[in-house]
Amino acid sequence: MLRTDRPSTFRRPMALSGAVALGAALLLAPSGTAVAAPNRVLGYIANNGGGVSVLDTATDTLTSTLSDSNGDSPYGVGVAFDGARGYVTNVRDDTLTVIDTPTNTIDAVVPVGDGPAGVVVSPGGSHVYVSNYLAGTVSVVDAATLTATETIPVGPNADGVALTPDGTRLYVAHDVVGAGTVSVVDTTTNTEITEIPTGNTPTAVAVTPDGTKLLVVNKFSNNVAVVSVAGNAVVGTIPVSFTPHGIAISPDGSRAFVTNSEGDTLSAVDVNAMAPVAAVPVGDRPIGVALTPDGAKAYVTNFNSGTVSIVDTASLSVVGTLAVGTNPVGVAIHAVPPAPTKLVAGHASLQLRLLGFTVRGMNAKLTESHTGRPVVGKTVAFRTVKGHPLCTAVTNSVGKATCNADVPLLVGLATLLRGYTAAYPGDVTHGPSVSHGTIGLL
Repeated sequence: MLRTDRPSTFRRPMALSGAVALGAALLLAPSGTAVAAPNRVLGYIANNGGGVSVLDTATDTLTSTLSDSNGDSPYGVGVAFDGARGYVTNVRDDTLTVIDTPTNTIDAVVPVGDGPAGVVVSPGGSHVYVSNYLAGTVSVVDAATLTATETIPVGPNADGVALTPDGTRLYVAHDVVGAGTVSVVDTTTNTEITEIPTGNTPTAVAVTPDGTKLLVVNKFSNNVAVVSVAGNAVVGTIPVSFTPHGIAISPDGSRAFVTNSEGDTLSAVDVNAMAPVAAVPVGDRPIGVALTPDGAKAYVTNFNSGTVSIVDTASLSVVGTLAVGTNPVGVAIHAVPPAPTKLVAGHASLQLRLLGFTVRGMNAKLTESHTGRPVVGKTVAFRTVKGHPLCTAVTNSVGKATCNADVPLLVGLATLLRGYTAAYPGDVTHGPSVSHGTIGLL
């Protein structure tokens, strides 16, 4: 995390736990609608100067910037297990911004402790844990009610946070000068059960996917401590470069990637061998790092450059650089489900012809279920209730698709008078939806 003097003067950056995603199946869907398989992987970058940049990792382009009037100091980012919510700490505002990620809209702002820094979401998505740097506490936020329900005292300069895969242990790094520790919290009782000495000024933490190792970035030891989760003890250290800050672990747990803020590099380290592999030059003052779910790319925030470096983890080379907001810090990458949609079909008129029928004015309006915003430029298919194709139309600026159809006699009058079905098949951004419309004789 970046230490800040209120209201806006920055000191040295702390570190951010960059390995945020707990990849899982996308399960949430409103009643009556279906949600397509998630193949959209988005990145969320907390710009400490204001705003959260959203990027599409398929194209490595920015798609939007989210602004929260109640939180203009974004710092840490976490994404829920199903990808349907994002959480951003605002270090100078003492708040947690809640983002509906399928629609990329801000849903709520939750008051937390003094100087919120790190954030991590429980594997089941029911709770969000926020480290409060200045308060020396962890706020426990109920994801259902979006309120802080408990406060856990952990000690000074609570910074990076991480959870074990089963969610029973929470680790909190203490960004104190000199010999430092990581607090271990039992999440079933929300109490600190021990502290682990790890090195000088621990700032970021991450747990391997198998849950056996905790990796701790020691900022002023210029190394990463490898901790046995079972024994709560350091079993080795891995040297990196100058003033490391953030960390992310590959999906198979074999490698970790560490930002070096004074060395302007990203270190790749072998977790099992406890040895450095390479150092990749990135931007000026790299802070946060996160990986795509497949581990193919690493995204590094460069605080002074106002950019994100995109690193190919196979070749260990920078393959792109994106300009984002001012002073980017936290970053999270996650698969995000399509936004659930609602389709409402209207009334159409049936006209008899010599050799068939004409159905006029079939229509359906497509909107986002969560926001009510119209969904524009999507193709809606109209069919009889027995599945006979009638016509297709594209939604206009208000989300409405309208078309007429000439229908052969063989379809039958009785079938047509039962109405029609309007269906949107869905895509990577918006989920499928179906509705029934009525048909009446002119």
